[in-house]
Amino acid sequence: MGSAGAPVIEVAGLTKRYTGVVAVDDVSLSVRRGEIYALLGLNGAGKTTLIRMLLGMIAPTAGTVRVLGADVSAGDRSAWARVGYLVEAAAAYPELTVRENLEVVRRLRRLPGSADDIIERLALTPYANRRARTLSLGNLQRLALARALIHAPDLLILDEPGNALDPAGVAEIRALLADLAQQHGTTVLLSSHLLAEVDHLATRIGILHHGRLLDEHDTGQLDHHRRRHLRLATRDDQAARALLRAHGYRPEPATPTGLLLADPRALAEPEQVATVLVHGGVPPTELHPEEEDLEAFFLRTVAPEEGDGHA
Repeated sequence: MGSAGAPVIEVAGLTKRYTGVVAVDDVSLSVRRGEIYALLGLNGAGKTTLIRMLLGMIAPTAGTVRVLGADVSAGDRSAWARVGYLVEAAAAYPELTVRENLEVVRRLRRLPGSADDIIERLALTPYANRRARTLSLGNLQRLALARALIHAPDLLILDEPGNALDPAGVAEIRALLADLAQQHGTTVLLSSHLLAEVDHLATRIGILHHGRLLDEHDTGQLDHHRRRHLRLATRDDQAARALLRAHGYRPEPATPTGLLLADPRALAEPEQVATVLVHGGVPPTELHPEEEDLEAFFLRTVAPEEGDGHA
């Protein structure tokens, strides 16, 4: 293991080219101990390819990867004793039960005890004696997560861990990952299309688009980059818009759901907006501040890149 302050994941200039396609394009990033780092991207952005290179499953065309202080190369499993992972579809031995599947992993990893603790932790106790082929997709995903967690890894690398889980299951996994990071110092790198969950869970996000890392943000500082506006509605939005413009505001064109005001003055003093409307004879029927969520921020970030011709 590297020094206490060393990154758990270090990626520099990482590139993967296939014939006619650049899947990952000169990506550099680092992830610190105890972070939950979320990779966001549209389908085909390169997230899974990047994760497979982190795990040594495929070789990069260029660049370097270090995980837990050791260089990673294709086929090298030296760090896997301290890494748990779930990549793409959940997999299991279909004719073995949940318990038997996990006992196989436990014995291969030479872990003491039994698999009962991880079965309970992933809420699989009612299904412990069922064959894997009979499980729902959600419980098969729980089994795959149990396999990734059974050895209490220092690093978890998870590709779409919420796949096939119902909302309660997604919330349980969110709580589990947060506990691992906060209480045990486990580092988590994940990709997910469930951006509302990422917004609750991640401590840092990286936005991958056409194989390139467009942006990174600590989620604690992300609020400074999210757009805010006042949403308002009246019985005559066109008249309200004209009235607000006459008082120096810059309302956006009326939409089926009302008007939006992003002026700093309006955001700082929404009561003044209400006063203008009331005195002008078009009192608001709705007036409240809104902040764009992570999905809207993400789509706004990648939108300028669409149509840029990048493979």
